[in-house]
Amino acid sequence: MDHPLIDLINARIAAADKDGAFDNLEGAGKPLPECADPENYLLNKVAERNGAEPEFVTLSRELRKMRDDLMGESDRTRRREIMKDMSMMEARIDIARKAWTK
Repeated sequence: MDHPLIDLINARIAAADKDGAFDNLEGAGKPLPECADPENYLLNKVAERNGAEPEFVTLSRELRKMRDDLMGESDRTRRREIMKDMSMMEARIDIARKAWTK
């Protein structure tokens, strides 16, 4: 099923083309840049420009903080809780890393 606004979109594109809005665009006539993931190129580019990072990187930062907390904790019960949380975080990082490489 087409988008309900497809006719309007096509009409605006045709009018812009007729008015020369697509003439002399940067990179016109040049080959497209190499891309490892062409289906998600635009999404990846927007995320990159806005400082996005893979989930496993964010989780790794949290794990580093947990390690610091563990080093500064003297209460055995609390240390055990932190170590359990660290174990779960390592599993989450592994899953996120595998999902990222697919």
